[in-house]
Amino acid sequence: MDNVYFEDARPYFDFEMPAAIQRVSENLYFTDIVKKFFPMENIRTFTEKFRKITTVNEFQVKVMHRVIWTIVNQTIDNLSYSGFETLPPDKKGIFISNHRDILLDSAILQILLHKHDLDTSEITFGSNLMISPFIIDIGKMNKMFKLVRGGTVREVLINSRNVSDYMRHAITQKKQSIWIAQRNGRTKDGDDKTEVAVLKMFAMSSKLHFVDNFMEINLMPLSISYEFEPCDFMKVREIYISRRKQYEKESGEDLVSIKNGISQQKGNVSMVVCAPITPQELDECDKFHQNEKYKKLAEIIDQRIYNSYKLWKTNHIAFDLLHKSAKFSNQYSHEDKEYFINYMNTGLANIEGDINELTEIFLNIYANPVHNWIKI
Repeated sequence: MDNVYFEDARPYFDFEMPAAIQRVSENLYFTDIVKKFFPMENIRTFTEKFRKITTVNEFQVKVMHRVIWTIVNQTIDNLSYSGFETLPPDKKGIFISNHRDILLDSAILQILLHKHDLDTSEITFGSNLMISPFIIDIGKMNKMFKLVRGGTVREVLINSRNVSDYMRHAITQKKQSIWIAQRNGRTKDGDDKTEVAVLKMFAMSSKLHFVDNFMEINLMPLSISYEFEPCDFMKVREIYISRRKQYEKESGEDLVSIKNGISQQKGNVSMVVCAPITPQELDECDKFHQNEKYKKLAEIIDQRIYNSYKLWKTNHIAFDLLHKSAKFSNQYSHEDKEYFINYMNTGLANIEGDINELTEIFLNIYANPVHNWIKI
């Protein structure tokens, strides 16, 4: 167990909050953020109240949850959810989620946990996003812990072990649940798949037998679906370029993705906490050879997510357009289809490249959830 890593990576404790609150309130960006998310508040009065915050919970409830609900109310037509009522308050574990938006996937989980009188979870915080002391403070005040990206093969192995150790420590000792994506980075093409490497990383922190190992960390698949995919046209461009050469992010691209994800209209959104992975399912996985155990477990998680994924009109329209069919035409109107086609054409007009290929990429982003639903 790397205590140095723990101290560097972990979220803030309550005793560290007053100093962090002070630093954040003195930052040049603070006033602009208050104006954007708390427009009815007097800046001086808000700042005085903000500086009186002394705990992580107080910061989340009085600030972060208000910010996220503002984003939800301004950019989501309807947020539906289920499964939260089945979560026992004293049972912690890993929310392993499909990942579509850098910020909102985990943020929406937090406000819904709080809405159901449940403790919020800790959240992975990619080192690629930790670009300033201000952002690091905001993240660690909001229960985020560092997940190191990149490095040599040896560094990746060490970092994976450290993250695994910390996550198990958080669940078993701190009694905190964890949110983490099912894969390294967001799903760009709409085809949600749990990476075996992520599951192997979970297991690294224990010498327990396979079944006991995963039962201790209690895997809870989480399914989130957006009617309009966050950053969909940015994802189209990235996939198009990646088919031709190694895609390299531009400086500040992740922050642009966060900003676009926050501001883009997303239509309807659904979040479902799926049933946790059971001992019986783990027993079935354990019958396979070492590597196959993890593949089988990944399939079970994927099936949970696909079964709980809400297929919207956009998904059905994209599938029919892609396959030149009317298979799901009873799920949408002619006006819905025309709106979606116009939305697609307007966005793709701003991307350089072969329009037929760009269209195919865009439609697959929305159609792949339907493909996965059909498979199961």
